[in-house]
Parts: sequence; structure tokens; C-alpha cells
Amino acid sequence: MTPLTAAQAMASAAARLRAAGVDDPGRDARILLAHAARIEAARVTLIAPEYLAPEIAERYEQLIALRAIRVPVSHLLGEREFYGRRFKISREVLDPRPETEILIEAALAEPYAHFLDLGTGSGCILVTLLAERETSRGHAIDISEAACLQASANAVLHQVQDRARITCSDWFKGVTGRFDLIVSNPPYIARAEMPGLAEEVRNHEPVIALSDGGDGLGAYRKIAAGVARHLKPGGRILLEIGPSQGAQVKQLLGDAGLRDVRIVPDLDRRDRVVIGVAG
Repeated sequence: MTPLTAAQAMASAAARLRAAGVDDPGRDARILLAHAARIEAARVTLIAPEYLAPEIAERYEQLIALRAIRVPVSHLLGEREFYGRRFKISREVLDPRPETEILIEAALAEPYAHFLDLGTGSGCILVTLLAERETSRGHAIDISEAACLQASANAVLHQVQDRARITCSDWFKGVTGRFDLIVSNPPYIARAEMPGLAEEVRNHEPVIALSDGGDGLGAYRKIAAGVARHLKPGGRILLEIGPSQGAQVKQLLGDAGLRDVRIVPDLDRRDRVVIGVAG
């Protein structure tokens, strides 16, 4: 293989990724080169004129080959940034999305001491809410044992494990007591919508974390059915939703006896979080 400079390797990689249909090939080529060279992405410009060492070139080739078949960048890096912190992830858990930070902001808008995270996945919501409120305690639930292990690892990584309880269970089945905050980013993609998802999502993220296998509202019905037993008076529930589900989830929470039910939009003005308050 003819030695290439970092700049030449990036240009070639970006062309391959563009041909493979990757959305932002230049960015991904840069991030993956930094990972292969084991440097910060901001330093890639500094090595651009230099020839790549054979071991770096080989690692980079492997990473680009995987990205070209649409393996997500976060899976190749093994981590994803969320609310200013880096979380370890794998294909066993949902990749944290920037949209979920809307739920975090809404949760932080009012005090909480003891909260419940339903369907914790990577633990990004659990860990973030614990880290942002240093006296709070959190109980996280997930039906996936692999997800519970990943959430536990992230709690340790960010040193909040002493205030976190993580249980492998199905929604409220493993839950006792009442909380002043319940949060969830449940599977909300309808079965009929699954074929239209990006390849990175459809082929590389756990289906159980994406869809209920029905109309996308199954998880909300289960949560609404049990929420009254687990919220303290005046306690809040925050649910992330798909952009078209606001009215239906709002109705479910209203029918469950919650008051002041409202919808919070994301930065693109799409419905993103439904909030309700226990009477």
C-alpha cells in the first residue's frame, strides 16, 4: 500500500463514505482518523501533512470500511457525548440523541430528590440527572440485562453509582415506592415506520429500544396505567415522544389523572416531551 499523508487519507475516506451514502462524510472521516491515530479530533489538522504510520493506516482502513457499511460512528468509537459528558455505548443500547437533552432541561427546571428512569438503556438520563443534582437519588429500570450492565458502567464512570439503583425489570414490575420525578424515553417508533429509518439505526440499534412492535404508543399506555401508584402528590412525569404523538400521549396522561399536562417542543419546534403533574 502506498503511504498516504493524513490529508490524503481523509480525502480518500470521505469520498468512499460519500459514495456509500453517509450524511456527513468529511466529519466522519476526520473523527475516525483522530480515533485511529489516538489523538483529539482538534489535532487532526496538525498531522494533516504527515504520512500515516502503517498501524494507524490499517486501523483507519478498518474503521472506514465499517462506516461505509453504515456502522454508526458512536459504535466505532464506543462512546457518545450527551449533555456535556461522554457515555460508553454499544449496539445493545440506544445511541443517546441530542433531542433527549430537551427532557433533561425540563427535568432540571424544578427540584427533585428521588427519581425513576424507565427504560434507562445506556443510563445517560439517569447519570445526567444524578450528576446535575448531587444530593438526588435515582432508580433505573430496563428489561435488557445488557442495558442494565451498560448503565451501571456509566454510573461508575461518572462516579454516581452510590446514588443509583439499577434493576432489570419490565416497566413498573420491579418498582416499589413513590417518586417526585419519573422520566422515560421509551420505544416510540411504530412498526410500520421501522423500514424508513436510517440504516445506522435500523440495522445497528436494538429493536426493543426503538419500537413496541405496534403503533408506537404501547409503552406510553403501560406507563400511564402505573404512574399514579408511583408519583408523589405534586410529582412530575416527563416522557420523550415522537413528533406526531403529542396529542395522544397528552390524552393518556390526562386520562390517568395527571394535571397540568403540557407538551414541550424541541429546537426544531417539533413536539418532544410531554409533562404531567400528579394531583
